[in-house]
Amino acid sequence: MIEFFFDCSSPWTYLAFHNIQPLAKEFGEEISWRPILVGGIFNSINPSVYASRETPVPAKARYMKKDLGDWARSAGLAIKMPPTVFPVNSVKAMRGCIWLGSDAMVPFARGVFEAYWGDDKDISKDDILTEICTRTGIDPAKFFAGIGDQAIKDQLKVNTDEVIARGGFGSPTIYLDKTDMYFGNDRLPLIREALQRRRVGAGSAESAA
Repeated sequence: MIEFFFDCSSPWTYLAFHNIQPLAKEFGEEISWRPILVGGIFNSINPSVYASRETPVPAKARYMKKDLGDWARSAGLAIKMPPTVFPVNSVKAMRGCIWLGSDAMVPFARGVFEAYWGDDKDISKDDILTEICTRTGIDPAKFFAGIGDQAIKDQLKVNTDEVIARGGFGSPTIYLDKTDMYFGNDRLPLIREALQRRRVGAGSAESAA
């Protein structure tokens, strides 16, 4: 099982969300999608993110934009950095991912990522979320009623607290076998190697048996 803790407000998470799906399929791995609120992580244990936004290093900022563009081109995705609204309040979208559950979550999350990073739309706005719901076959009225449920709000906090407790400090945070943690889209080649090692180990065990 691959656990994928994510917030749609991160461009690197958009890349990883896109790239990990064919990787998991290749190795026959299920993905457990775990929506979080990355701002909650920053507030709790990683406030340096805010400091770097307030006083960026110009050379590093220029390179980050190039790096993101290179990764986006490699993935075949369009990413506008920075979007007009940045950072964005993603709490409603992430509660929506929890409310939808695993089956409907992926197309909805993809729609949120594309709306924000590809189309430069403010995903904190109800009208934008309504558009995404309509496009992905979700009843907007049920959606907004669902994300208002206290249990949904609580679960988002539980997920966020869990990833912090397990050593996470941002989005995306990815785990193999519960304890093998990886952070960021650029760690996917390392995840591939870990999955390959697991496959080879399983094959060796079967041969020995």
